[in-house]
Amino acid sequence: MILSNSMSTKLNLNNTSWNLKLLFDNLDQPIDKLLEEEREELQTEAKKFVQKWENKTDYLKNPSILKEALNDYENWRRNWGSSGRQGFYLALSLALDQNNSELKAKESKINEISVDIENQIQFFTHRLSRVDSAKQQEFLSSVELKEYRHFLEILFNSSKHLLSEAEEKILNLKHFTSHTKWVQMLEGFLSKEERKIVMEDGTSQIQNFSQIINLTSHKNKSIRDQAAAAFNDILAKYVEVAENEINAVLYNKKVNDTLRKFHRPDQSRHLTDDVDTDMVDQLVESVANRFEVARKFYELKAKLFGVSKLAYHERNVEYGDLDMNFDWSKAATLVYDTFMSLDQTFADIFEMFLNQGLIDVFPKKGKDSGAFCASVRSNLPIYVMLNHTGRLNDVRTLAHEMGHAINFEMMRHENELNYDCSLFLAESCSTFMEDFVLQKIIQDASEEQKLAIMMEKLNNDISTIFRQIAFYRFETDLHLTFKDTGYLSHEQIGTIFTKHMIDYMGDFVSQDEGSQNWWIYVGHFRNFFYVYSYAGGLLVSKYLQSQVKKDKSFIDQVKQYYSTGLSKSPKQTLEDIGVKVDKSFWNKGLDEVEQLLNEATFLAKKLGKI
Repeated sequence: MILSNSMSTKLNLNNTSWNLKLLFDNLDQPIDKLLEEEREELQTEAKKFVQKWENKTDYLKNPSILKEALNDYENWRRNWGSSGRQGFYLALSLALDQNNSELKAKESKINEISVDIENQIQFFTHRLSRVDSAKQQEFLSSVELKEYRHFLEILFNSSKHLLSEAEEKILNLKHFTSHTKWVQMLEGFLSKEERKIVMEDGTSQIQNFSQIINLTSHKNKSIRDQAAAAFNDILAKYVEVAENEINAVLYNKKVNDTLRKFHRPDQSRHLTDDVDTDMVDQLVESVANRFEVARKFYELKAKLFGVSKLAYHERNVEYGDLDMNFDWSKAATLVYDTFMSLDQTFADIFEMFLNQGLIDVFPKKGKDSGAFCASVRSNLPIYVMLNHTGRLNDVRTLAHEMGHAINFEMMRHENELNYDCSLFLAESCSTFMEDFVLQKIIQDASEEQKLAIMMEKLNNDISTIFRQIAFYRFETDLHLTFKDTGYLSHEQIGTIFTKHMIDYMGDFVSQDEGSQNWWIYVGHFRNFFYVYSYAGGLLVSKYLQSQVKKDKSFIDQVKQYYSTGLSKSPKQTLEDIGVKVDKSFWNKGLDEVEQLLNEATFLAKKLGKI
């Protein structure tokens, strides 16, 4: 397949590992010394804020004084925060080397300091959130406080779920041992696992956990079957560990929700994301009501592969012979060209990431097996992690994570209290870029290649929309069942998981032995109800794409959307660019998925494939 002529300049594709010197430019010095120096600065700066405001109450009464206090708070968040540069540095370093005990010890120490600092400073937002309703309205209508208005709205909305200052400190202190350490333990165990796989050339090669996951979707059946057996073996090895881990974090959440008077297990997620519960409920219901689209997709895929049912691990196997190996150079160039065709700003940001070493590209032993974009403060670099193996899916992942990165870069104008975005908005930005990359690939494709790419796009849409909503329903079922029983065996969890997978997969995917344990490696289940944002984000993204295709100048509204941060709610941000999210809205995006499925089915019949 020949892609259209590249618009790219000569890109620097040699920086394939993170340049962490952008966080500490003197990393040649002993790291312990650097960390100790910054820890002292962190504690000093926090103390300055506490000494100035802790014993004052006038900022709770006067908008002008509150403006001064918020400016100080914003300045502290922007330049220091509770963990400084070192918290970010250690988190990134551990993502590259998950079983490094020295790094874990350093992270544990900074986490203790961070919790202590947050406990010292939380009086500020805690007391502010509890001002009476009349004062809340005065602050929200104040012109002086305009730049902090939505920050205050979120604070006031959360106040009914806050505990006393002393109780909040206790919850902060226990989170690391009651949640984080459990999750890190399981992730560490999984990441160090390796297995031998006989490759196409007949050689037996050792593959790490991340590589094994990728190989479960390999084009060669023997390789993917070996990888699935290895993957299931690893999950079975740790299933009892995972059982204890998930029960521990579920219990911790149940305690927190009870104390905070949350009536639904997903309510805290909606509040944190600044989204309406009704809006999420409408999304979940709309998608679940159309699970038949996903089932028909798997029926088509099974027919194309000439089998009565797909094996569970074969759901994501690429269909067709694309004759494309997306090595790093090809993938990066393709993504750059796609960004350039949309807007110069997008391409320039990607080029900057390549030049500065902000993308860690290839899988390594001990490295986190996933992909992510990490940003913590507006004045620090943004880092992207990949595990690039040259598949079409890896190109999509690059575009997806760079969508997040571009989103964060374009928000740098926001004050620090608004420098972030909800998961819902974030996922619509990332999938926007992802889909345009696939559309660029398909431009020069033959009909056979077009069918293969359409199937790949459908596979992505089904996984992002229908699978994630099935995950959401699994999480809901899991939390509610745990609330009733107090403990769930891994067999019970597997039964609940399988039930929800069958709901969206239907009769053309086999629920093979071992598949009941695949909940174990899904990290999002430990972040609680995160997954709705993938589905909602993609459905919003489809609307934005359709508008850009109709009128290229609409890209300016898309850029506005990318740049908003937390200064407005996601719903308001969308309304500002002409998108009304109501009950009928979700079906518009679902109609597009079904239309693409119909087109792929028609083309498959035309080519005599089914």
